Amino acid sequence: MVRLTARTAAGPPARRGTAVLALAGAYFLLPLAASVVFTVDVPGEGLTTDAYRQLVSADGFLPSLLLSLGLAAATVALVLLLTVPAALAVRLGAPKLRPVLEVVCSLPLVVPPIALVAGVGTVLRWGPDHLADTPFFQTFAALQNPSFPVVLVIVYTVMSLPFVYRALDAGLRAVDVRTLVEAARSCGAGWPRAVASVVLPNLRGALLNAAFLTLALVLGEFTVARILGFQPFAVWIVNVSGTQARLSVAVSVISLLITWVLLLVLAFFGGRRSSSRTADTTATTATTATTDQERSA
Repeated sequence: MVRLTARTAAGPPARRGTAVLALAGAYFLLPLAASVVFTVDVPGEGLTTDAYRQLVSADGFLPSLLLSLGLAAATVALVLLLTVPAALAVRLGAPKLRPVLEVVCSLPLVVPPIALVAGVGTVLRWGPDHLADTPFFQTFAALQNPSFPVVLVIVYTVMSLPFVYRALDAGLRAVDVRTLVEAARSCGAGWPRAVASVVLPNLRGALLNAAFLTLALVLGEFTVARILGFQPFAVWIVNVSGTQARLSVAVSVISLLITWVLLLVLAFFGGRRSSSRTADTTATTATTATTDQERSA
């Protein structure tokens, strides 16, 4: 009777949750399905994939996509390299500086992207005119290399700071970092090994969330790249999509699917590493317990 009562009580909430998920799935998937049908069902021609073939074979598709992926990878690496040590240092050594770090990382939310790119463009124009006879001239030229514009990586890193910091801060709040580090140090591990082997594995979820947000920002950003005169995937999409209606919708579908696939790949590898490390930890714990029992015996 108790089990039946528990199941009956849990039934309506479960059904409501299923209904909410079904409505959410319909809300997101129906427009996407309608877009796909619009691109492949041509009146008078039947089902055809000409729009997608034209898109894939169009000039600039693969170079712009590879450029965006490279910019995303570099941005994720740079922003994590900046924020993770800063967040750990504040958490472990200087808790009073946490509001300062939070304000600094939140500043990009206050400054509009158009104002940020206007300042960056002014500096890029000022540099070659005043530093033509100095070694810094080559630095400005390298920052604006069209094959891989490092200036976009720097701007995207600044723009992604608020999202990455919030994700890392939430992960650090859920983990007792100080205890983990002290335990690792008491076992003879140095600071680099303690952070790499103990702290970072426990922040895997926060790091993945930060990478997700940064990847989505870089792949979808248009204003900064367009004003600075570069052509990553988002800018190429806008340039191509204005020619034909079906090609425009096909571009939107392809860009959305690419973003989803990349996020699923990151989630898959992150979950796989998590499960493998959990299995290793369980095996180590079991071995230790067996050894202790043998010693006691």
